[in-house]
Amino acid sequence: MANLKGKVAIVTGASKGIGAAIAGELAREGASVIVNYASSAGPASEVVKQIKAAGGTAKAVRADVSKPMEARQLVDATIAEFGRLDILVNNAGVYEFLPLPHLTEEHYNRIFNINVKGLLFTTQAAVNAFGEKGGSIINISSVASLSALPNSSVYSATKAAVDSFTRTLASELGPRKILVNSVLPGPVETEGTHAMANWDQFQAQAVPQTPLGRVGQPDDIANVVSFLASDKAGWITGQIIPVAGGLRG
Repeated sequence: MANLKGKVAIVTGASKGIGAAIAGELAREGASVIVNYASSAGPASEVVKQIKAAGGTAKAVRADVSKPMEARQLVDATIAEFGRLDILVNNAGVYEFLPLPHLTEEHYNRIFNINVKGLLFTTQAAVNAFGEKGGSIINISSVASLSALPNSSVYSATKAAVDSFTRTLASELGPRKILVNSVLPGPVETEGTHAMANWDQFQAQAVPQTPLGRVGQPDDIANVVSFLASDKAGWITGQIIPVAGGLRG
């Protein structure tokens, strides 16, 4: 199948984990993919190598999307390389859980700058580049936006903001044939989660609350994103879609 043949996609934060899986899946479906990274050049190059080995088309582009100028440069680089833009996956994000007494301005700014400001200004740049046929924007949020997880006040707030942007921009951009949706992963096993000091404990708590009885894998998220990016999802916009094995937070 090649549901995305002829389309061009940007996946932010695509050097590993969920982002890498999304980039790979979009390429398998026929899209030319920009693999964005902020600092992990080696892993991003490896993602591109794997895509090309499987017969796909991809290029790694460095940009710190928390900086509006670099977000615009990312989109400009995409147009220069592939001549168009059809799909934006706002995947770049960071997470850190701290209890209220330990919160700092640095913590707040770091998470909001990437998770919220980065998403907003990358979206702005992409919308300006979409053609007359419109495009698809898929925001990677989190079930944390729907839950009351202790110690996640700042992170959960950023993801709630992402979902708010999704609803508002879907309404604003609909007349321009631009679809905007949020995908909300539950716990997903990645390099990042394995690096968490309490990952085993977190997993042990989450699995019994998950009807499907396991944590997610990056491909679980990538498959849904690929569908939303395709013409088969042309009547879906403004939706907040948990992809969490039934876990509601």
